[in-house]
Amino acid sequence: MPSPLSPERLQALIAHLEAGLLERGEAVRLALLAALAGEHVLLIGPPGTAKSALARRLQHAFAGARYFERLLTRFSVPEELFGPLSLKALEDDRYERLTDGYLPTAGIAFLDEVFKANSAILNALLTLLNEREFDNGSARVRTPLVCVVGATNEVPTDEALQAFYDRFLLRVPVQPVSDAGFAALLELDATAADEPAPVTPQERFALALRREAVVLGDAATAALKAARDWLREQAITVSDRRWRQTVGLLKTAAASSGRDAVAVLDLWLLPYCLAEQPAQVARLASWVEDEWLGTRAIEAPWLTRAVEAFEQQLGLETTPRQDDGEAGKLALARSIAGPGDGSELTRIVSATLEAKLQPRYGPLHVEARVAQVDELLERAAAHLQPLRARALAMQDALRQAPWLPPALAQRIVDAHEDSVQTVSDRVERLQIVRAGFAALPIDTALTDAPRPVTWSEAQAA
Repeated sequence: MPSPLSPERLQALIAHLEAGLLERGEAVRLALLAALAGEHVLLIGPPGTAKSALARRLQHAFAGARYFERLLTRFSVPEELFGPLSLKALEDDRYERLTDGYLPTAGIAFLDEVFKANSAILNALLTLLNEREFDNGSARVRTPLVCVVGATNEVPTDEALQAFYDRFLLRVPVQPVSDAGFAALLELDATAADEPAPVTPQERFALALRREAVVLGDAATAALKAARDWLREQAITVSDRRWRQTVGLLKTAAASSGRDAVAVLDLWLLPYCLAEQPAQVARLASWVEDEWLGTRAIEAPWLTRAVEAFEQQLGLETTPRQDDGEAGKLALARSIAGPGDGSELTRIVSATLEAKLQPRYGPLHVEARVAQVDELLERAAAHLQPLRARALAMQDALRQAPWLPPALAQRIVDAHEDSVQTVSDRVERLQIVRAGFAALPIDTALTDAPRPVTWSEAQAA
């Protein structure tokens, strides 16, 4: 049995397809994954945004895949896509087309302004896209079609076009290069890097077999159920067929990443499969990233409030007493000495007066304060440990997610690191507070224990 596409080969293919295409990382990954999964992709955006360039590059990623490209208009005729009628066949009373070099013999096809075609073309395309078959005369023939990349400036609003629109599992908004990337666009080097070995039909077959063994898993199932509820709340309708195709795409992503189960990180694909309109993609992506991918740092507000409460209490307990007599003497000593006087006598007088103003506490008071901070430190450590484990686990998961766009992967890493750093910072502040309470001046004659410091959040119970 042939071996499936390795993750290393996959990363090399992605890097080659991305080279020279600014800010097209997601579109490149989605197009390649769609082709590997046997699905079609629709690029939605204005002219001049490298949609056709992406499709032409995709053709070189598949060994033996012939390429076909057409710009469709309402005046396009079936002969432009499916080939001219065979005159010889007509002589024998057969209605057949000469399809060689046309869409029925292509592996990768790019159809620009795909929704402007007339109904005769669209009806034939429906069968071709869905079944990979073409009705040529009285015979239905199998086609070698791998993937159709469609392009449009806007999604169709005509109800008659919805069935054809639904044939594109992945719908990818493509925008002009941003202001941040404009300078790089002006100096872009179009020289292509060394082309990696293309995906062979045998590798595609092996990947399809491996995909059949991939399991969805409880986490992914729960996420898909939650996504269905969220979409229902947003009045977004998703057909049963699209849900099944989406699962197939997720399994293809897992199989090509060398995994036997769909990972939570694969869910970044959902917005491009389930959104009906381009404007919905960003909203669904935000929901998926925040709820399932961990792009939002954990702030631990309960710990922050606790730290602030203890810092405030330490400040109160280290503030000198407001004794007018001693405070006046201290102020007088400092005024006499002047700002530049560093004499030993001035320091002794100041230290003596400050010591008299410094509050003192009994041993039970200090022990109680330190014990309460220690309890909070223990609770914070228990909160920090799983955050660190989660961050390490995410790093391992990211190494097995070659499809994930680098920018999104970095946001996930940053969020996990920020979560750990936030709690670590609070722990450091608590340790400083603990040292402050432990260093309080002690008066053994005092025996009162303090009331515990309160900081709401039900004491993080």
